[in-house]
Amino acid sequence: MQIRDFIPQVLPHNLPSLAGGVPPAPPGTIFVKAGPSGFAVPPRKFTLHFGRAEADVHVVIGGDDEFVSRLAGIFTCDGDEWWLRNEGRRPILMPGVDPVLRHHEVSVNAGYTPLTIETPNRRTHLLEVHIVGNPGRRQRDVGQARTLTSDVTDLSPVERLMLIALGQRYLRREPYPAPVTWKQAADDLNEAQPNPLHPWTAKAVERRISELRARLSTGPGAIRGIVKEPGMVEPLGNTLNDNLIRALLRNATLVPEDLYVLNESV
Repeated sequence: MQIRDFIPQVLPHNLPSLAGGVPPAPPGTIFVKAGPSGFAVPPRKFTLHFGRAEADVHVVIGGDDEFVSRLAGIFTCDGDEWWLRNEGRRPILMPGVDPVLRHHEVSVNAGYTPLTIETPNRRTHLLEVHIVGNPGRRQRDVGQARTLTSDVTDLSPVERLMLIALGQRYLRREPYPAPVTWKQAADDLNEAQPNPLHPWTAKAVERRISELRARLSTGPGAIRGIVKEPGMVEPLGNTLNDNLIRALLRNATLVPEDLYVLNESV
């Protein structure tokens, strides 16, 4: 089938899961489905929108869940390859890669890819994606109401600032991110918000983050794995801080826009 023979189209409401395959289409065609809502586009310059706002998107996901953004994300094609870009607040989970954060994008391989958006009311919304492969080609590695964010962790301005400095590599979506050193965090904090009378030190950052982990490990909304627990194997290294940062990314407490406090653009 030629590209000219396949136009962008709404998928039938009774189309089964894309995991079992898709209707005939040219190589590079993207099929996107969430429940009964679905859309397909051949490889061409096109932006496919998905989210909660039925009137404004091609594929409706989480239409009855106000924790899902009205525009959760988009798929764009440069005429050859499809890319996923997160336009909502909540991370988009994709197998084999770190959570796709707000305003971050990642290429999508040919074949079937399940994407999920988790919300704090214990719901997981599935977005099925199937891109028709090109035989012989090697794959690359790879509602209108206000969106609610009630599971965002309560942080003081100073706590948020420390965590942004500590987790900056995650917010930039660097490959294999890890917390920066205490010294680098202190240096970045001093540069971002200088205070000659009370400058940050590595010891001060370490102490304050340890106190924060202890606070967030108890009470309503407690985060697991951020303080030493029975069964954890020494040495822990950065494990506790890594668990903390990833938890705050998952519940959208930390978002890439936070990098502005370090005088970085996103």
